[in-house]
Amino acid sequence: MTRGKEKRAPHWQPYVLLALANLFWGGNWVIGRALREAFTPVTLNFWRWLLAALVLAPFALPGLAGKGALVRRHAGLLAALALTGVVLFQSLVYLGLQTTTTVNAVLLNSSGPLFMLLCSWVLEREHATGRQIFGMLVSFAGVFVILGRGDFANLLLLKFHSGDIWILLAMPMWGIYSVLLKRWPKELGGTGFLFVLALAGLPVLFLAMLLEALYLPPTPPTAAGVAGLVYVALFASVGAFICWNRGVAAVGANVAGFSLPLLPAFGTVLAILFLGEEVRPFHLVGIATILVGVFLATRPARLLQ
Repeated sequence: MTRGKEKRAPHWQPYVLLALANLFWGGNWVIGRALREAFTPVTLNFWRWLLAALVLAPFALPGLAGKGALVRRHAGLLAALALTGVVLFQSLVYLGLQTTTTVNAVLLNSSGPLFMLLCSWVLEREHATGRQIFGMLVSFAGVFVILGRGDFANLLLLKFHSGDIWILLAMPMWGIYSVLLKRWPKELGGTGFLFVLALAGLPVLFLAMLLEALYLPPTPPTAAGVAGLVYVALFASVGAFICWNRGVAAVGANVAGFSLPLLPAFGTVLAILFLGEEVRPFHLVGIATILVGVFLATRPARLLQ
């Protein structure tokens, strides 16, 4: 088959992958808050990535054979990605969820696109378009509709906790990780790349877990805690990161960042489905507004003319 006839992936495929990543992560934030009594923050992150690495190993190792020189050549980049995406980001999120509410956490998580824009400008000198910024603001309006339960005056009643600082510190870590993704060596393959990041991050997480245990002694997890750990390992780690990495590689960090407001929308849907919360008109208005904003920010300009 000639190069000119190679089949390209549909233009919508990266956006589906980004949406799936946010769906899986929406569950992670809910479960991360629920598991705050079962696991200390770094311990949860360590076991999450250890289990993820064990699941990835049979698929990743055959493709990594003979690529040691490639890994060593990109060791600095891979270390930076592991530190920001595997170690710091999620550890800070789980630490924040110990003392703040899920509502506050997803509100602060919605600042992610802003940090991704900033990191793209600092690291790549990449600027957002006016349409992308407008779409992001529309999505934020939808987030605020949900968080304010249809009344923006309710947002003034939100109380901020010490955990909010940790959540906010996690956002630039994710921005750096997403921007650096465009440089990752594609020869490693998606599963191989994620496996290498997990292996690189686990020793750091293990040492941090030992230090954490000096101040927060671990307790034996319950059956529900183990089930939650399996979810965050398989879906929030393996599934979400593969979807996110491929989506970012296809459309870039700036465009991918505008999909992040989907996370609180999915979180609302999951709460309705699994926690039995009532479906209210503001849920529907907020989710619809978020989707419109994501469409405006990510849709190719030629399709909007």
